[in-house]
Amino acid sequence: MQNDTVIPIFTANKSAPNAEEMNGGDEEEGTIDFYYFPPSPPCRSVMMLAKTLGLDMNMKTVNIMAGEQMEPEYLKMNPQHSIPTLDDKGFVLWESRAILQYLADRYAKDDTLNPKEAKRAALVNQRLYFDACTLFPRLYEYFYPIIFQKQPPNPEKAEKAEEALDLLNGYLENQIWVAGSYMTVADFALAATVATAQLVQFDLSKYPNIESWYKRAKKTMADFEEINEKGGEILANMFKKNIEQ
Repeated sequence: MQNDTVIPIFTANKSAPNAEEMNGGDEEEGTIDFYYFPPSPPCRSVMMLAKTLGLDMNMKTVNIMAGEQMEPEYLKMNPQHSIPTLDDKGFVLWESRAILQYLADRYAKDDTLNPKEAKRAALVNQRLYFDACTLFPRLYEYFYPIIFQKQPPNPEKAEKAEEALDLLNGYLENQIWVAGSYMTVADFALAATVATAQLVQFDLSKYPNIESWYKRAKKTMADFEEINEKGGEILANMFKKNIEQ
C-alpha cells in the first residue's frame, strides 16, 4: 500500500449554480430536505458526503418498516418509493449514487470528489457501478433474508458476497482510494456498503487492502462512526438476533 497523502478539505461552493439557474430561472435560498432511514447503507453514504461538504440538510425520517414510503405524498414525490430521496429547493432526486454525484457537482469547491476529466470520471463511475450492480446487491441478497425473512444464512450467497469483496480488495491494491489518489464519491458509496458487510459479520481482516482503506475512510469522512457504524447497528442487531435463534 502507498503511504497516506494529504487529504484535501472539501467545503461547500456557495457560488455553484442552483437547480433553477441551470434551468434558466431564479430560485430563493432554502433548505435541502433529505428523506432517509438511518440504517440504510445508501442513505448513510449521502449523509457522510453532506457532512464532509459542510451541508446542513433537513432530515426527514421515512420509516420503511411501517410502510411510510408508500404514503401518497411520498409517492407523488418519488414514484419508485425508494430511499434516499433528496429535495434541493424543488429539485427532487433519488438513487443514492446519483445524489452523491449531484451534491459533489453542485456544492464541492472543485471536481476532486467527482472528476470531470474523462479517464478519471470513467474510473469513478466504474466503481460506483460496481457497488450498485455487484457488491451491494450480493451483500443485500445475503443479509436481507436473514434480517427480514428470518431465514438461515445461505453459504452460497455469502460466498458470492465474498467474491465481490475480493474484487474490491484487488481494486485497492497499491491504491489509497478506490478510484486513485483522491477520495471521491465512489469511496462514500463503497464505505457504506463495506460498513454493512462488517456489521453483518464479514471479516475485513481477510481483505487487507479493504481494511486499510476502511480505516482511512473512517478518519477522513465526517461523522463516519456516528452515521455509518452506529447508524447501521439496527441492521447489525437484527442480524445477530436472527443468527442466534
